[in-house]
Amino acid sequence: MTYQETLDYMYAQLPMYHRIGAAAYKADLQPTLDMMQALGHPERTFCSIHVSGTNGKGSVSHFLASILQEAGYKVGLYTSPHLVDFRERIRIDGQMIPQGEVVDFMEKHRAMMERIGLSFFEMTVGLAFDYFSRQQVDIAVIEVGMGGRLDSTNVITPLLSVITNIGFDHTQFLGDTLDKIALEKAGIIKPGIPVVIGESHAATRPVFQRVAEERQAPITFADEHYRIDNVEDYTTELTGAYQRRNLATVLQAVDILGKHSKFKIQHSALQRGLARVVTNTHLRGRWEKIGDRPLTICETAHNADGIEAMMQSLAKVDFRQLHIIYGCVNDKDFRKILALLDSKIKIQNSKSIWRFSQPSVPRRLPVAELQAAAREMGIEGEAFPSVREAIADARAAAHPDDLVLVTGSIFLIADALA
Repeated sequence: MTYQETLDYMYAQLPMYHRIGAAAYKADLQPTLDMMQALGHPERTFCSIHVSGTNGKGSVSHFLASILQEAGYKVGLYTSPHLVDFRERIRIDGQMIPQGEVVDFMEKHRAMMERIGLSFFEMTVGLAFDYFSRQQVDIAVIEVGMGGRLDSTNVITPLLSVITNIGFDHTQFLGDTLDKIALEKAGIIKPGIPVVIGESHAATRPVFQRVAEERQAPITFADEHYRIDNVEDYTTELTGAYQRRNLATVLQAVDILGKHSKFKIQHSALQRGLARVVTNTHLRGRWEKIGDRPLTICETAHNADGIEAMMQSLAKVDFRQLHIIYGCVNDKDFRKILALLDSKIKIQNSKSIWRFSQPSVPRRLPVAELQAAAREMGIEGEAFPSVREAIADARAAAHPDDLVLVTGSIFLIADALA
């Protein structure tokens, strides 16, 4: 098979949650365990850090990978979803897995994977762990796809577990209260393995403490040791104001990782890793500038906590008028998110012009349905079938001192960057 044929096979034959939603969710680790056994347990051959959380887990994963790279280690990085290229999910020292590796793995193991009946996500985890093992990485930073307890990545025994924060997302799978969601995320806590919790919360703290105590896992709450206002000394290519919270989590994780005899991280490597995170790992879509005059920003915020964080960044930008382009997938509580976004914009006294669009995945919320729902809420805006057209219209109509903000879905941002 060619590379494109391999990807087409993976997408067509094996459902992927991020494209089609609930039909692809499998609440069972056994298929992944069976695959690991068939592959000779590659997950046992490299050190790892496991990162979960509702928001920030992607940024934290990239920060940690960048810091470890600057410290001189060979670093694997597994994240999801991708924005433009499937191979973004699997990197070593910032370089995407070669196309030939993807093709060879699928051709070699296709019969086994079909016999077990693996999902797209499970196959991709197998590909990543096999690649990291064969390339003999010193350490891999592994981002959870969704939840934690039943996520396919949860077959590793890491040196450190990290849970960034807990918010309402994927509630149809993870639970409809913060403590239920926290219990799913706490599933990555392993017996005797240290865990860092990024943000304390009255509803979730007891859950994490109970699970950590049951598993005799040393637990640290990052926000008790690093305050948001005392991480200003660190510069980073990720400019979103909300990254300060992620920085606190990262600094705490590095402190604990530094106690491990195998990994020593000098303060200078920490500073360089934070400063060069985009250069080193090629992270995209986090308050990313894609145009000037008018300033045009892409932000992957797609749930209530993400929107709240995004508004902190918006408050720091001077602009004449806001042009907001919004689109989302069909299983989000988009009315709640739209209402929150609209109210926050009005609180900041921003004059806003709305445009609605839709991501190019089967799970998209049709733009006509989004526009109609917004109109019922008193939010008027023109509808565009693609985000490319929405951005072009906004930039053509905007004053050079305006701000065009594209947000609402990882997949909408993927279309914008593509």
